[in-house]
Amino acid sequence: MAECGRKALSLLEAARSRYESLQISDDVFGESGDDSSDNPFYSTSGDSDSDNYIAEVGEDDQQPKHHHHQKRGDKESGHSWGSGGGSGGSSGAGPPGSLSRSQADEEGWTENLQDVTVPPYKETYGPAQKLPATATALDFFQLFVPDNCIQNMVVQTNMYAKKFQERFGSDEGWRPVTAQEIKAFLGFVTSTSVHRCESVLSIWSSGFFSNRSIALKMSQARFEKILKYFHIVAFRPSQGSNQGLYKIQPFLDSLQQSFSCTFRPSQTQVLHEPLIDEDPVFITTCTERELRKRKKRKFSLWVRQCTSTGFICQISVHLKDGQGTDGLATLKNKPQLHSLVAKQLCQNISGKNTIIFTGPSITSLSLFSEFSKQDIYCCGLLSTRKSDCTGLPQNMLVCGSTPAQRGQSRVMMKGSMSLISWYNKGHFRFLTNGYSPTKQGLIIKRKSGEIPCPLAVEAFAAHLSYICKYDDKYSKYFIFHKPNKTWQQVFWLSISIAINNAYILYKMSDAYTVKRYSRAQFGERLVKELLDLDDCSPTQ
Repeated sequence: MAECGRKALSLLEAARSRYESLQISDDVFGESGDDSSDNPFYSTSGDSDSDNYIAEVGEDDQQPKHHHHQKRGDKESGHSWGSGGGSGGSSGAGPPGSLSRSQADEEGWTENLQDVTVPPYKETYGPAQKLPATATALDFFQLFVPDNCIQNMVVQTNMYAKKFQERFGSDEGWRPVTAQEIKAFLGFVTSTSVHRCESVLSIWSSGFFSNRSIALKMSQARFEKILKYFHIVAFRPSQGSNQGLYKIQPFLDSLQQSFSCTFRPSQTQVLHEPLIDEDPVFITTCTERELRKRKKRKFSLWVRQCTSTGFICQISVHLKDGQGTDGLATLKNKPQLHSLVAKQLCQNISGKNTIIFTGPSITSLSLFSEFSKQDIYCCGLLSTRKSDCTGLPQNMLVCGSTPAQRGQSRVMMKGSMSLISWYNKGHFRFLTNGYSPTKQGLIIKRKSGEIPCPLAVEAFAAHLSYICKYDDKYSKYFIFHKPNKTWQQVFWLSISIAINNAYILYKMSDAYTVKRYSRAQFGERLVKELLDLDDCSPTQ
């Protein structure tokens, strides 16, 4: 028994060494105290689900325990990120745009492999602003939502209330809102993430989710008045490129600038749609009508995220319908849309030798070739159903009649671009110019031991499993207030992202060495500081 324990420990130490070589840092955002998590990829704990994401690429016989992992897989590539878009066990013509064997030869695809080296990263990594050890949770949050942003909400809310009442009649119960009240308003709604409270109005109820300690800071009637008139932009601008999101766009622009100014991400980053669904506990309690209503989200959110820390570096919001250029209806071709999204998210990282990871909906030879000209390197999973396979050899995209052995791989190159077909209870295909095809890696599993693979496969599995595991932690800041207006949904989601980023900066600061707040404790402190609970005099 002791010998098994030592073997598991040595395996973990070796795995961690490899993990560090892939430029993934320690779990800097991990919880403190009893809910602390170890390395999110190479876990040897029998009841750990930290490698469920890599299971979809490295171990088909394990199923994800979290419903949202499977849901993301459904969206991206059929049943999971690791489906690879295989075309079953039969060979035949490849997907539209793929090249026959003779065409592939003419286009320069060859099985003669060459070493590929990515130049050093041209950027420092870590927080760009240093806050003192005495900094509070609110100080970190206000790196993204500063006082001038709060004051703008005050002005716009009061302007909207005045215009609304001029048109529909006076509201005797209304008085102009103040900056302190807007902060408290943000605190009340944010508390729904900390306490998993489905309705913010439950705070003032007598039920399970009531919270008298914060309810005293503002009456329910006053909160509902602010909720009725709350605005970021009160009036439609005369011109603008993103008319459909005009009520939220200035805030998104400000948020994006603060993301760029406060943190410099690591060399490895991922483009994906983050988890933004409600807590499954509440989903199961919904009526069928309520559930249908919840599913009608009218926007799509994509992010560029640092795979070393989980910091969300950039966001891109698109409406699913509408006449403006921000509407998804303007691009019927999904690969074209996803390519556009990827270009928007990467417009600020050209020339830095960044390595980005992508899912099947983004991965394409044309996009990766365009990025390479900007010194942006890529590693993406391919799907014959979800990916744009134009210019790729057909014989690499279909399954041959001869059964492959587990861990077996085949690679073809064109210039510095590698197309990898790797087998592990199914065919998985990757396109990359960020990792050399001549270098080998390993997928380390608790049940199966070591499975050989190209280094690109290990890197993809490691970084993407890290981000998937991160969803479990990021979800602790989901704000459960779900308004009907799309711009308000985007606003509260972006506030959740801001809190997430604030905690990451806190964990990397001197302030963490003083208080060592867990994610939950940081959220609770932020709510109390927004509500200014040192002064408990109620506001009527």
